[in-house]
Amino acid sequence: MLLNVSYNNKEVTRKIDIEVGKPFTLKERWAMGGIGSPRLFITETSIEIRNLLILDNNRDQCNIEIRPKGIVVRFRSLLETFALVIPFYKLTVYKGDLAIYSIYRDHYFIKVKSDTKAVQKFFKKILDYKADNAPTSIEDL
Repeated sequence: MLLNVSYNNKEVTRKIDIEVGKPFTLKERWAMGGIGSPRLFITETSIEIRNLLILDNNRDQCNIEIRPKGIVVRFRSLLETFALVIPFYKLTVYKGDLAIYSIYRDHYFIKVKSDTKAVQKFFKKILDYKADNAPTSIEDL
């Protein structure tokens, strides 16, 4: 789900909270060692996201926030902020050659550089959290 999150809209916030859960509390964030990614530089995207990013001449970058049931990938274009909301059951992450991570949700995708250890460590944290909190049976869904 690709949303414009530039403005404080209760309906948009409610949609995000339903999809990936409410943000972690400060105590939970501290226990996890942080829930936000370092700055990620975008190398390639799906056509819908590319159409938003080409509107300005800034360097394409994003960040990722871990939520209890998924992740939120945020990026800016012009003066607007957009969020790609991805629940864990729809999240697919690939590590390609040349230090590139690919994040997929249905027909949306974002590819980012993983040129630092911090980025690689963060993606490991996402995948570990997804594995630890995956439903173990059909009743858990």
